[in-house]
Amino acid sequence: MSYRKINIWTRLDWTTLIIYFVLIIAGWFSIYAATYDLENKSMVDLSGRAGMQMIWILTSLAIGFSLLMIESNWYEIFASWIYLIIIILLVITIFVAPDIKGSRSWLVMGPVRLQPAEFAKFATALMIAKVMSVYKFDIMNFRNMTLMLGLIGLPIVLILLQKETGSALVFMAFFFVLYREGMPGGILFAGFAAVLFFVLAIRFDTMWGLTPVGHFLVLSIIVLCIFGLLYSSRKRNENVKFLLYACLGVIALAGIVSLFVPFNLVWVALGFIMVASGYLFFLFFKYRTTAYLWIVVFAVLSVGFLYSIDYVFDRVLEPHQKIRIEVALGIVDDPSGAGYNVNQSKIAIGSGGFFGKGYLNGTQTKLKYVPEQDTDFIFCTIGEERGFIGTITVLILFAVLILHLILMAERQHSAFNRIYGYAVACILFFHFLVNIGMVIGIMPVIGIPLPFFSYGGSSLWAFTILLFIFLRLDASRSDRL
Repeated sequence: MSYRKINIWTRLDWTTLIIYFVLIIAGWFSIYAATYDLENKSMVDLSGRAGMQMIWILTSLAIGFSLLMIESNWYEIFASWIYLIIIILLVITIFVAPDIKGSRSWLVMGPVRLQPAEFAKFATALMIAKVMSVYKFDIMNFRNMTLMLGLIGLPIVLILLQKETGSALVFMAFFFVLYREGMPGGILFAGFAAVLFFVLAIRFDTMWGLTPVGHFLVLSIIVLCIFGLLYSSRKRNENVKFLLYACLGVIALAGIVSLFVPFNLVWVALGFIMVASGYLFFLFFKYRTTAYLWIVVFAVLSVGFLYSIDYVFDRVLEPHQKIRIEVALGIVDDPSGAGYNVNQSKIAIGSGGFFGKGYLNGTQTKLKYVPEQDTDFIFCTIGEERGFIGTITVLILFAVLILHLILMAERQHSAFNRIYGYAVACILFFHFLVNIGMVIGIMPVIGIPLPFFSYGGSSLWAFTILLFIFLRLDASRSDRL
């Protein structure tokens, strides 16, 4: 494989680059607005947050320019070494990092603080792109699937040991990349089902007579999933439709009977899951079709997961994580405690109205009602000062950037470039979705930054590296011979 010399500036994707510039400049102005006070009026005063963000922006541009000057094939050649170095840094961080706000995730070197977890995202993206771009790589091969889970899972475990749950969850975005490269959709379906089951079990942790409502709802959905998967399989038959209608009828009848003769409806749903699983085993041995067996596995694991939720929620999660989930799900109303950040954030965004209060005129942000308003909650500053127009503009910019990155990934001529491009798009999408979600109160507060907006050198450097490596790969996509 050889490479031709190219003029990098004529081949750069300027749409992505322009959106990047707009976002980092808008982020800089937002940070200044969030931290503005009458005694510190200068945006370039290095003693203020805006002044320091200017330094991070300038150094990010220098880093981005340097990355564009590197030969594109080097990223694939040295992907393993980059991944290994970052993993070593993550291990070191566990033992030497000071405790900052309950986590040990920052390496402090004099005036500079770095968070290796941020850089682990692009390192992992490079590594999985290198491994999956090997000729005839098959994600369905058990060994390959195990390898990919290990590469993604290792930084997750190390970051969790640093008590940085939010940063660890970001790595789940890589499963969308695996799906694009051939991972069965059933795995993503199982992941979404697990989230749904967790939310329902926690949100509806009440009793209706002798029936725990949350458990009954989840078990009923499992029954529907079993019959839905079975009916959609290639070996479906009319018996499946009959069993589905019979199942729903008996559950409805049991619900009516329980009004007069109280009993636990959970046992009815569990009984149907057992009967359905037995029927699927019969179909498996009759037709030798593994799809039936996988449906049974899904049912068994789902029931096991359901009955482990209470243990995980009560024994595994930290108290602050539990209360944040309860606030997000509306179980607990704690506007002066755990829900304070989100409550003030929603007040700030709502007070902005359609056009906003005007730049530097936000009362919620100026009076410091919103904690972390220049980092994790930077979006509320935009909402208060720029209103609906400002927030929708930011949303559109991110949507255009992410969709454009996906189109760029699809036009790549090599698997390495394509996989890495999808990884970039998925990481940005996850950050964008979760950050906006937690600021407006529809997701738990897990403390991840809004790309290119939130204050901080580590996050801005990491997102810049992530994006500019792909810009360099894209510029040379037609030069591999």
